[in-house]
Amino acid sequence: MKNFFATTALIGAALSVVPAVAFAASLVSAKKLEVNVDETKTEAERMALWEKIGGWCAIAEWHPAITKCEESREGDVEFRTLTLKDGGLIKEKLLERGTATYKYEIIESPLPVKNYTAMFSVTPDDDDLDEINVLWSATYDANGKEDREVRKIIDGIFKDGIESIKAKYANNDDDGDKK
Repeated sequence: MKNFFATTALIGAALSVVPAVAFAASLVSAKKLEVNVDETKTEAERMALWEKIGGWCAIAEWHPAITKCEESREGDVEFRTLTLKDGGLIKEKLLERGTATYKYEIIESPLPVKNYTAMFSVTPDDDDLDEINVLWSATYDANGKEDREVRKIIDGIFKDGIESIKAKYANNDDDGDKK
């Protein structure tokens, strides 16, 4: 039952990243990592993990497919350009930043997606006081490939990133509900 509620909440969070436009992206990908923490220090541990993984260009430190991240500005708008191991470039626009969350959209990319909007966050777990969650979710449409193939690509990107965060920063021995 816990997994049902966690999955429902994760999909709800993923759907919340859709901008208010006349159409909605048709595909959703989401991955979550549950990290065990000291219940008396949940907020401090959440913010400490965010300090390690949550900077706008911190993705280059933990995602195995990214070799470099460069931040830039155009007026008040923040962007990052990710250099992939194969030399490809992804340009992303920061849409919103919170205490331990950000939302962004892909502007240019070799990925077969359009209307891509994503959220990355570290949040307290709703039902376990001794856990925090790393959540990465996106809504998007396939562009030039079948939906199933595109979802597999995005799911793989998220899976690789979340597994890398787990290996580098999460000191969990129990794989219980981790995704």
